[in-house]
Amino acid sequence: MQLTTLATCNLNQWALDFEGNLERIVESIRVAKAHGARYRLGPELEISGYGCQDAFLEGDTLRHSWECLAQILDSDLTDDILCDIGMPVMHQNARYNCRVLVLNRRILLIRPKMILADDGNYREPRWFAAWQQPRTITEHHLPRLIRAITGQNSVPFGDAAVATRDTVLASEMCEELFAPQSPHTYLGLDGVEIITNGSGSHHTLRKLQRRVALICEASAKSGGVYVYANQQGCDGDRLYFDGSALIAVNGRILAQASQFSPRDVEVITATIDLEDVRAYRGSIGSLQVQTSHAQPVPRVIADFDLTHKLSLPPTPPIDVVYHTPEEEIAYGPACWLWDYLRRSGTSGFFLPLSGGADSSSVAAQVGIMCQMVISEVQAGNAQVLADARRLAGDNEYIPTEAVEFANRILHTCYMGTQNSSKETRIRAKELAAQIGAHHLDINIDTVVESVVNLFVWVTEQKPRFQVHGGTRAENLALQNIQARLRMVLSYLFAQLLPWVRGRSGTLLVLGTSNVDEALRGYMTKYDCSSADINPIGSVSKVDLRRFLRWAAANKGYTALNDVIDAPPTAELEPITADYAQQDETDMGMTYVELSRFGYLRKVERCGPLNMFEKLVYEWEHLPPTEVAAKVKHFFYYYAINRHKMTVLTPSYHAESYSPDDNRFDLRQFLYNVRWTWQFRQIDNLATQLQTATETRNED
Repeated sequence: MQLTTLATCNLNQWALDFEGNLERIVESIRVAKAHGARYRLGPELEISGYGCQDAFLEGDTLRHSWECLAQILDSDLTDDILCDIGMPVMHQNARYNCRVLVLNRRILLIRPKMILADDGNYREPRWFAAWQQPRTITEHHLPRLIRAITGQNSVPFGDAAVATRDTVLASEMCEELFAPQSPHTYLGLDGVEIITNGSGSHHTLRKLQRRVALICEASAKSGGVYVYANQQGCDGDRLYFDGSALIAVNGRILAQASQFSPRDVEVITATIDLEDVRAYRGSIGSLQVQTSHAQPVPRVIADFDLTHKLSLPPTPPIDVVYHTPEEEIAYGPACWLWDYLRRSGTSGFFLPLSGGADSSSVAAQVGIMCQMVISEVQAGNAQVLADARRLAGDNEYIPTEAVEFANRILHTCYMGTQNSSKETRIRAKELAAQIGAHHLDINIDTVVESVVNLFVWVTEQKPRFQVHGGTRAENLALQNIQARLRMVLSYLFAQLLPWVRGRSGTLLVLGTSNVDEALRGYMTKYDCSSADINPIGSVSKVDLRRFLRWAAANKGYTALNDVIDAPPTAELEPITADYAQQDETDMGMTYVELSRFGYLRKVERCGPLNMFEKLVYEWEHLPPTEVAAKVKHFFYYYAINRHKMTVLTPSYHAESYSPDDNRFDLRQFLYNVRWTWQFRQIDNLATQLQTATETRNED
């Protein structure tokens, strides 16, 4: 047997937190060595943090990265272990996203990323150059700081493999796994037995399955070991990096780290018999043919044995753990909220809790966050305990119950008016009690009346709701003033509630608008959906309903059952004997339809006409003219409300059709809302299809 023990990890890195990032890297190396590993892999750009964005253009970021690497090299950390570390490097006046492979206090190779991520949430070509010389290396001249430690003047830079005395290892990076022509293909054909991938891959609902499938395929197609590392946590922006470090051999997973966790460092290892790789490859006839004429990859020689004596048994395959979408909505945003709270220096959260599905979802996510914190404290996680103590303002505090901890950090408030119902008030109160939130129940009618009376005094005109004979403009204005005053009051309470309770600091205001409302613009600009952060801003209403049902059944928040059964309503208009405001009626479309519109617009890149062409066959239960009317209705309101998407609260990224203008969905915000050319083509086609349908029915 030729046994080797390999280690990979999830690290909760933070952009530009060089001291903290270095501490977590050091801890991961120490844990890997303690488990007998001969190789340790870390996430993409782990020294600087992946999300530095335009700070990558600053010389300081590169300089501090080298300083951190110098501390690693100037210690015993890399003695007898090959460490694969991610950091930015400037080579010949171009910046590269690199892997730096170090062993025994020396640098073996700097491997630059060759295929950069440049879509969706990623803008890597803005900050880095792609290395466009596969199977080629050059010399990189090291900074004086590193030369003084290693005694090296230069090291190989480029696309190469590291050949130890007993095997060959090489890197690919994140996007390169997803690309059509991945480096692992030609690396495997040239005899590289261990492929590694230090990644910075963010969470999107249902994405892990694809990632695992690609890794299994990469190691099964031509055999070999595939080692994958990832960042885990919020590194300072909207994304949550969902860990799930993996080790695979010949298409089977041997080890998997957690996808969602408050832990800062998580290391997994697997012991592998390299003879299994060689036997597997030797059994594939077509591989033998292609290997015989494969183009060679440069080798960097390492005088080192990656294998060890028979001290650790081979690791058996495991079943991969996949969370359901409901669990992903629970644990991903909960971990994101925890990272944001503990790193922001604030004292807790303030949540306007209306008793509706959206705000109840956010409350449940914070409650689940508290449950995760308690579990980690009970498991002996010193970092989580230290963070909890800082938030509590008590160095001796030990949280033992999620409800008690929630009472310290979560503040909720039901801000009712004469248009609010008794049912929503009760639902908000019951849910807050089950979670443990410090809850307020107030009426804001006097505040609303004061603002309206000011308008009447200035203009000598009194606006009325539509049900009382007012115009649509009056009706919207009277609704919006309620919503906007809730935002003003939210920030007042967020700033002063800690003081009221004898504590210091301020609270983060949580937003409660879902992705479908943002897409449709069905929200008041600068209302209580305007907040500091929003954990559901990229989650669909359909998925939120499923999450609520799951949380009620699995997390003890039974008050959510009443929320699920209630029709969505803003409760901003008077309730009469024959009228009660409902969201889907106001929007002119269901949330299911809205979710489909959003997916087609963004993910399948449909304009109005193309969307109609797809839906007219998908929605066969509707006549073409009705489908056309729905598509046009959506695009009209999407266009007229596009300006709202430029000021969306920074939101946890979960859904691939998020309309977040600030990072993810770059489009104009001033549209021709009549869509004259596009809508005319839809009408023409709808008429043709309607006529054809009627003709078929007559026949």
